Amino acid sequence: MDETRRRITAAAFELHATVGPSRTTIRAIATRAGVQRHTVYAHFPDLETLYVACTEHGIRVTGMPVAEPWAAISDPATRLRHGLSEVFAWYRTNELMLRNVLYDIDPTAPPPTQPDQFEIRMETLFDTLAEGWTVTTPEDQPTLLAVLAHALAFETWRSLTAGGLTDEQAINLLASIVESVATGSIAIRG
Repeated sequence: MDETRRRITAAAFELHATVGPSRTTIRAIATRAGVQRHTVYAHFPDLETLYVACTEHGIRVTGMPVAEPWAAISDPATRLRHGLSEVFAWYRTNELMLRNVLYDIDPTAPPPTQPDQFEIRMETLFDTLAEGWTVTTPEDQPTLLAVLAHALAFETWRSLTAGGLTDEQAINLLASIVESVATGSIAIRG
């Protein structure tokens, strides 16, 4: 029973990663998993439970970075560069999957009733990278947090590397911007 559930979850993840969630059918999942459609429904009575299992599986099998080791790095600038290097390497390895999953969201779908594990992991990564930064004036704190969020975003990495930067160059650019906001070298005042 557990093995069947794992096969269904893996099949759903593989299809979401390669063709996107909106083009993934229960029939395709069943075929890939080697089961009947009713077996998929028996294990996952609705799409949300399937998506939750699929997301958890994807996080596990793709080796999505975890924040705990980063917390041991006391200097926030060093932590940021280290964290971005791990996240950007993960983005590079999983670019097709991330594009297919993140950009293939059905706006008409009902909102999830359970917390999204990918978003929770990303929030934890962000919180760890945001820890320890000080700004010269309190008005700069929202700017610092916005720039940190932008630095961590898949879309930012994709844009910079598609524009010709290496991962290392993108990390150096983004870290320099964050450091400039923290030191007051760059200030955005409204």
